[in-house]
Amino acid sequence: MFHSRTQQTIQRPIEVVGFGYWSGKEVHVEFRPAPVGTGITFVRDDLGPEASIPGRVEYRTDVLRRTNLSLSGVQVEMVEHIMAALAGLQIDNCEVGVDQAEMPGCDGSAIEFVDALLGVGFQEQDEEVSHLEITETLRLTSGEAWIEAHPVADGSYSVEFELDYPEDPVIGRQAATVEVTPEQFRRELAPCRTFVLQREAEEMVRQGLGGHVTPRDLLIFDQQGVVENELRFENECARHKALDLIGDLALTGHAIVGRIVAYRSGHKLNAALAQELVKSFASVAPLRATA
Repeated sequence: MFHSRTQQTIQRPIEVVGFGYWSGKEVHVEFRPAPVGTGITFVRDDLGPEASIPGRVEYRTDVLRRTNLSLSGVQVEMVEHIMAALAGLQIDNCEVGVDQAEMPGCDGSAIEFVDALLGVGFQEQDEEVSHLEITETLRLTSGEAWIEAHPVADGSYSVEFELDYPEDPVIGRQAATVEVTPEQFRRELAPCRTFVLQREAEEMVRQGLGGHVTPRDLLIFDQQGVVENELRFENECARHKALDLIGDLALTGHAIVGRIVAYRSGHKLNAALAQELVKSFASVAPLRATA
């Protein structure tokens, strides 16, 4: 059975500034305290206070390489690292104000968001967290990729991710496993960065995307290894995929109780699991709708 806890928000607003990987535009993100039971909501400050989108899987749009949300013509892009930071730190209610569609890439990880949020501290609220408890095994597949959700007896939430690049031994096969607690998330996953193969980066540039991004802004791998950068963990790529998975599953809108195991899964398959979890398993004290 899960361990009950009360909902949390942050004590005061805090801003993070960066640029979007895809757009190249400077973007200001302000994390703000939010009322109990409202969950995570993105607000496009540049479009006005009514231009808001709940951080929920039903508003996800299918875009390659990132997680975007759209509602009534309002869009926010590449939200997975922010969602992961909030979920990993167990921040249940937060308004995320932004002045551009795309979230900042920072260094390709979630550490800047995490450190900013830890710096302002958290405020306990007067309702229990809404839990989504996995009570039976669920498996989804897409080609060679698959993802599973398993019940647990101890009330924990953990993720295991295995990636495999058989044609690119510079990355190769690697795995990461972590119990998702604030301490473990901050130490083991938050610093882990987005990665691409050099040929993938060159193709995106040819398409007019990410031309301003340098090897210092994320991990780029050529045939010899990381280009103009250094790994923070030997299995940093697998750890980053675990981070992405946590961000995508945070779109359930609930604190997950269970064990998630994934092999070569990406944002689309992660989101499919999030949708199935919401549909298949009962939640306790569901969040109030914000849309």
